[in-house]
Amino acid sequence: MPMWALRGAVQLDTDDKQHLLDRSQELFTIMLNSNAIGPQDLVSVICTATADLRSAFPAAALRTMGLEDVPLMCAQELDIEGALPRVVRIMAHVETAQARPEVRHIYLGGAAALRRDLVSQSGESL
Repeated sequence: MPMWALRGAVQLDTDDKQHLLDRSQELFTIMLNSNAIGPQDLVSVICTATADLRSAFPAAALRTMGLEDVPLMCAQELDIEGALPRVVRIMAHVETAQARPEVRHIYLGGAAALRRDLVSQSGESL
């Protein structure tokens, strides 16, 4: 079965621990559901956060979703001047029968500005 990278991002309103955990779980849930991916299909997951997010690890939010045996890792995004603030990104490596063009990447809220090419006019990720 092929393995693809499934991407997503969400911009947070504030650097608050519960807000970061809730929005990270929301993003990851939508990423999985939009692609009919279950925990058994996950190979590994990398989470990143911009330097202005310090309240919690995004991967901690995913671990509480029952991903006990999936390798998870967090990293900090490059702190580039002018970059979108308060953004959590997730890249999940998944095994799926879907062809690469069928994979839906998810960008929520202000993070849609990161990949306008993947967001429809209605604001939904393609």
